Amino acid sequence: MPDKPIRIELIEQTGSTSADLLQRLAALEPVEEGMWLVAERQIAGRGRQGRSWLDGPGNFMGSTTVHIYPQDPPAPTLSFAAALATYEAVLTHLATPQALQLKWPNDLLLGGAKIAGILLERSGNVAVVGIGVNLTASPQLGDRKTGHLAERGPAPDRDAFARDLAASFDRELDRWRQYGTEPLLKRWLAAAHPLGSSLAVHNAEGVRETGEFAGLEPDGALRLRLADGAVRVVHAGDVTIEGG
Repeated sequence: MPDKPIRIELIEQTGSTSADLLQRLAALEPVEEGMWLVAERQIAGRGRQGRSWLDGPGNFMGSTTVHIYPQDPPAPTLSFAAALATYEAVLTHLATPQALQLKWPNDLLLGGAKIAGILLERSGNVAVVGIGVNLTASPQLGDRKTGHLAERGPAPDRDAFARDLAASFDRELDRWRQYGTEPLLKRWLAAAHPLGSSLAVHNAEGVRETGEFAGLEPDGALRLRLADGAVRVVHAGDVTIEGG
């Protein structure tokens, strides 16, 4: 299938590109699927569990929309398609691609340091997908190691990266709709932390549980093998790779 025309709207500064798109949707403004809103500065970016995600000059901060149709795969699995799209876009700019890894459900790690994050939000039958990628700088987070692409070589131009990501996202979206979740999750597993990795999972209430990565459920939920051999199915939570 040929790539779709790339549509990117650049804005100088905003609180959050995802919040902007959600506001447009709430106002019943037409938001075409495949259009990206990309900010030079984003001063109120946010991540999972209410975390803030600070911007940096030259970094990518953008959001797009996906219209969810009844015949589409389960909407939560769109998170894995977004992760693979970001992974593929970043991969082309790395001299050492083997250092890049996905972490459940949709973080990108480079040499064990977080370089990108993805947050999906819903407005009716539309998913807003917010993506941040550290191209030239990384925020300092107290609870995790962060990094950026410029640490590994010349950082890609932000606008060129935006076009790469938009094209990659369109391809993954088409695959998600055409082939469903089984091949998607197999590809995700091939790019992720290996089976048997030691993980710690914090749920929304802050409860911490440790175990080994035992793969994914058909819906993308994480399988965590506990010390007693039992397998806990995790549908939502914050995952840390122990020793990573």
